[in-house]
Amino acid sequence: MSATINLEKEKHFPVLIDELVSIISPLYGGTFIDCTFGQGSYSKKILEYQNNKIIALDRDTDTFNNANWFKKKYKDRFYFENIKFSEIDKIKINLENLKAIIFDLGYSLNQIKDPKKGLSFNSTGKLNMKMGLNDFSADEVINFLDQKSLEKIFKFFGEENKHKLISKKIVELRKIKNLTTEDLVKIINSVKRKNNSKIHNATKVFQALRIFVNQEISELIYGLINSFKILPIGGIIVVVTFHSIEDKIVKFFFKNYSENKNASRYLPNNLQHKKLFKLIEKKPILPSLKETKINPPSRSAKLRYAIKIADKGDFIEFLKKFDYLIEIENLNKQL
Repeated sequence: MSATINLEKEKHFPVLIDELVSIISPLYGGTFIDCTFGQGSYSKKILEYQNNKIIALDRDTDTFNNANWFKKKYKDRFYFENIKFSEIDKIKINLENLKAIIFDLGYSLNQIKDPKKGLSFNSTGKLNMKMGLNDFSADEVINFLDQKSLEKIFKFFGEENKHKLISKKIVELRKIKNLTTEDLVKIINSVKRKNNSKIHNATKVFQALRIFVNQEISELIYGLINSFKILPIGGIIVVVTFHSIEDKIVKFFFKNYSENKNASRYLPNNLQHKKLFKLIEKKPILPSLKETKINPPSRSAKLRYAIKIADKGDFIEFLKKFDYLIEIENLNKQL
């Protein structure tokens, strides 16, 4: 059963919202792109300031109810497009006075608990993990990809040190039956010892599958590159990450292109040594102790932001740095 969420009454904890507001300064008006609209918490906060416009993006069709609610309330100050944020350069809405582009890479509790999405190891039945606009599901990955491919996915996207044994057992059991969520959890538990940690044995494998199914690495990489392309000089890119792989990508993107670099044979002469961003904060902004007490999942959040200071850039070095991860995502071509 679906229901329209009453956003006026819904209790939700947007991560690092006060820090975000102080960075993007919505008080002075402008256009802001919310690349991960979801429940609309960031958008709602920005729209409290009367002179602002939000362009919201989300690949998840379950956000349509929220988007319709926003459209009725904020009218021509709110626009929504059901696209992946890697396609941000293809949006058809006027970007006049664009001030900031915002990414919140976390998943809401509603999404995690949604049995249709199958993001949780507590789900039952067929594996899914599709967030929208997908070409394949986790069911296909687990039941059809070869062992070596599964090993790479679990190792690099989940940082799972038991990736080889888990992959081997998956391939052995699927000869007998089509594997379900419960089967996968049993396999993982059979390989990994019980521990006293709050982290479930299956967490890393499920993270890896979610990243692979939704192509989250290439989404983030091209989302950042294409955000730079459409953002005017002086505009801000803000990214909130929740795991080390995401943060590594964002950190490199901002830090590498905010420094004077040695000459590179990959770049044309007119782009050598060119800074693209200005960093105000070199270290990530973390949630306060007060926020983590109110909203425990915020503990893993890191906010990084950068101000665009150059009109054009070349991102060959960025793509080369993480091409090994994109190559792993491309293993989906076997399906």
